[in-house]
Amino acid sequence: MGESDGASRLHDGLERALCRASLSAPVELARLTGGATMESWRFEAGGEAFVLRRAPSLAFIDDRPFGHDTEAEVIRAARRAGVTAPEVMVELEEGDDIGSGFVMRALPGTPDPRAILAMEKPGQLLREAARDLGRIHSICPSDLPGDVPTLEYAEGVEKLREQFEEAGGDRPIIALGLRWLMDNLPEPVAPVLNHGDYRLGNILCEDSHLTGVLDWELAHFGDPHEDLAFGCMPVWRFGAYDRQALGLGSLEDYFAAYEAAGGCRVDPTRFRFWTIYRTVWWALGCLRNAQMWRSGDDRMLERVVISRRTSEQELDLLLLLEDDMPDELRSSRLEKNDPDLVYQHSERGEATLGEIATAVAEWLVQIKDKMSGHDRFQLAVARNALGMIAREDEWGRIAIVDRELCDDIFAGEVTLESGDLLNEMRMAALDKVDADIPKYPSLAVARFKWLGGN
Repeated sequence: MGESDGASRLHDGLERALCRASLSAPVELARLTGGATMESWRFEAGGEAFVLRRAPSLAFIDDRPFGHDTEAEVIRAARRAGVTAPEVMVELEEGDDIGSGFVMRALPGTPDPRAILAMEKPGQLLREAARDLGRIHSICPSDLPGDVPTLEYAEGVEKLREQFEEAGGDRPIIALGLRWLMDNLPEPVAPVLNHGDYRLGNILCEDSHLTGVLDWELAHFGDPHEDLAFGCMPVWRFGAYDRQALGLGSLEDYFAAYEAAGGCRVDPTRFRFWTIYRTVWWALGCLRNAQMWRSGDDRMLERVVISRRTSEQELDLLLLLEDDMPDELRSSRLEKNDPDLVYQHSERGEATLGEIATAVAEWLVQIKDKMSGHDRFQLAVARNALGMIAREDEWGRIAIVDRELCDDIFAGEVTLESGDLLNEMRMAALDKVDADIPKYPSLAVARFKWLGGN
């Protein structure tokens, strides 16, 4: 279904909802890019701009701990606490017949991470982001709905283990991360409200100022270090690898600004635990996207492409875990990849799968200017998917799949110090990311660290 078809189906139900908020019928309804989980639609009513955030059906939110009504109330509470959260106007009802969601007043600014990273005063943005996070963590539980869940650390790790088994239970690097979490579980601290997805891509910025905090669907009570760590993962720095805090500055400046805004004193050990926890969490989240596509619950193109980003998290996880290794192991260098492990196809005969994918990608470029809005975004996703096929067909891939090894890791019989496992995992991780996302910044860092001049 194209974007215009989706807009026409939404119009009548949205008009019913807007009427309850004394707003006029929507005009210029257009889907915003992004949103692999929830849809966002921008429109005007009475000369003002608004955004509809919705799930097309209740099936999309079956596994969420709370619905859009609770999410809307959390956003309202955050706004009252001084967070730059949007103003929620009205929630969708069953009779609107357009799914579940709510309407917000549109805020100025862009969520585009690369546009934000290019702004003139990243340090100012970092301080404002730390300020808002401090305010989020200070919201009184009594001001929030009663169904906002609390993350119990051991239970959280156990649920990750269950997701791992559901995904096949055969990824050694993820198994190593899970085993580390089991062995390094911290003592609980007084829980605070966590945004749950606080990072570039979920904040709005304009002229080097924070203008909005979006996407509250993962809100929960827990350790404040979880929120701090998530946005600092390499994947959410969008190429600004050296600026470890949200891609905007140093961790020292981020922590100092957060503490000055009323946040707790940052504990580096807890920050490291939650960095590893959330890296495992997102690796499994990527894998889950493939299962959602295969099941038929959601056949969006983004699902299959996001699933291949598991390799990014496996690489980042290995870089984190090897910091615990003895110096002689950590500083060891890989030799060049064994050429026998690389598949070389002939340039004669019929076209390969990779060549077919490349040809389709080149054709998509020719029609890009005829697309707009979300359709143009989907085209870009399609080209990324085709690029993955082409690269894997050309170079082959060393699969990091071994159920027996994973069982030995959980049993404590194998660690990264066993035999040459560290270097085997290094080689496999490099090869996999090179096929999936060759421009991922951690890849260059890992190559230099592990291969040196090779």
